[in-house]
Amino acid sequence: MQKEIDVSASDDQTTAWTPLAERMRPRTLDEYVGQQHILGPGRLLRRLIEEKRPRSLIFYGPAGTGKTTLAKIYAEAIGATFVGISGVMSGVKDVREAVSDARLRSMADNKATVLFVDEIHRFNKAQQDALLPYVEKGTIVLVGATTENPSFEIIKPLHSRARILEIHPLGDEDLRTLLTRALEDERGLGPTGPDIEPEALNMLIAGARGDARLALNTLEVAADIAYARAKADREPDVVIDVETVRESDQKRAVLYDRAGDEHYQVVSAFIKSMRGGDPDASLYYLVRMLEGGEDPLFILRRMVIFASEDIGNADPHALQVAINATEAFRFVGMPEGVLPLTQAVTYLASAPKSNAALLAYGRARKDVISAGNIPVPRHLVNAPTPLMSEMGYGKGYRYPHDFEGNYVPQDYRPQRLQGRLYYTPSTHGKEREIGERLKMWHPARYATPQDPEDEK
Repeated sequence: MQKEIDVSASDDQTTAWTPLAERMRPRTLDEYVGQQHILGPGRLLRRLIEEKRPRSLIFYGPAGTGKTTLAKIYAEAIGATFVGISGVMSGVKDVREAVSDARLRSMADNKATVLFVDEIHRFNKAQQDALLPYVEKGTIVLVGATTENPSFEIIKPLHSRARILEIHPLGDEDLRTLLTRALEDERGLGPTGPDIEPEALNMLIAGARGDARLALNTLEVAADIAYARAKADREPDVVIDVETVRESDQKRAVLYDRAGDEHYQVVSAFIKSMRGGDPDASLYYLVRMLEGGEDPLFILRRMVIFASEDIGNADPHALQVAINATEAFRFVGMPEGVLPLTQAVTYLASAPKSNAALLAYGRARKDVISAGNIPVPRHLVNAPTPLMSEMGYGKGYRYPHDFEGNYVPQDYRPQRLQGRLYYTPSTHGKEREIGERLKMWHPARYATPQDPEDEK
């Protein structure tokens, strides 16, 4: 599972059947494209490289953005041997072997070892714990790569001993530079490679979505198709056009990892878009989740929660809409089930908003936890036996339906909590009417300003 790599010679090991993305892997910092937020003048990673300082690092970002390449460039820059292992294929035994080799290497030629762990988030706690003492002692310089948020996937002791550097998706101009280089460079398709139409190049860039590996892989397939067509048609010129790119860019799943960061990011954006009253953005994220293979019932559960948490009594119908959409989906299934989903999402996004229910629960829970089990006022307790009647249970209770308007002023809370206000209706939608009615019933209570701490 362990692979020691001589970085300086790695390019000589490529062959004619080595994928284009691997052949075009940048060999030096000057060839590397993108990530100026960490590689620009005076930025952290550039300083570490220029000053040849060995530091444990974790590169966090999406696939195809150059994390492995950066690790190799960093290892070469600090004069270290690069040893790569996989978080999927390797175990504690591989870690110990790498550490043992690193010790021998250090004693033999005083050379540091960069242990690169690809997909380090796949290491379990025991595997990550095994790395910790060697990182602390400096036996190895750990460089990890992960597509998952290190805050959740990397144990805290290891997290605190490594610099976390976020790697961003490549911009359009970064991809243009890489694709143009691949078409012209002798390591790639050049210098006598195919030509490419500007629109076809733009399509390649747009389809890659910031992923350099995907862009280069698609370009390689497009070039093979273009060569085959030119040969079949006996055309002297080989040209990659829009149709060629479209053919090579096979149907791919929308970028959406149901078990990873993308899942939480898209769901968060979906909820925030509905909360912000933007039905179009809400629909975009809904479709993105569905096309990415998300369970529609998971989405519907989030919508039911949202209907109470963010709309509540501002539009009491919202909760029913969300529940009806859930039942409708269960009844019709896919693909027609997207219609009640769409109807519900647009309704929830467009509805008046109130988080009064959420705040009310929080305030009431705070009092319950701090005050404990306060006895229920006796006039509210039924008295099913003569003894309980004699003890005063139920005495003084006023039945609201016996009074005009089916309301009568009465204390319902324990004495210690008199005057506490939990539910404060918003002024939006139906809740405005509810608020006016409660102020009429409880003028003193709703005239009392609330403690700002209650809002937290």
